[in-house]
Amino acid sequence: MKPKHQRLLLALIAVVALVSAGLIAASALREEASYFYTPTTLAAANVEPGKAIRLGGMVQKGSIMRGSDGVSITFIVQDQESSQKVAYRGITPDLFVEGSGVVADGRLRPDGIFVAESLLAKHDENYVPKELADIDMTAAENTKNTISQ
Repeated sequence: MKPKHQRLLLALIAVVALVSAGLIAASALREEASYFYTPTTLAAANVEPGKAIRLGGMVQKGSIMRGSDGVSITFIVQDQESSQKVAYRGITPDLFVEGSGVVADGRLRPDGIFVAESLLAKHDENYVPKELADIDMTAAENTKNTISQ
């Protein structure tokens, strides 16, 4: 076989290997991808139970119910039109309160309850940590003294 044909064969094998690796990676990612739903889009979609999805919305006021074991919790995630019951077992984030935004990763059970595996609490741009809630920031805003003066 001529060297020219050997190089062409090696290039063809490399292309086939790269395409195969790309297809394997794409199929693995497709199985592990979780799609984002709001309660309204989840109600309209035909999501099969057990499929990994991400649910986002606001925690409905008065819906948080803590279990007697201290780590189980149920609550309702809502948007403007619909709501979805969520069950979670674990330690909740500090920012997780009624009326706040939440994103939950998990799976829908056959009975329609969303079982969250992890919770992400969201806050707005005016968030102030609990430790700094009592500090008066107006005095600091009104001073013109800086280190460089």
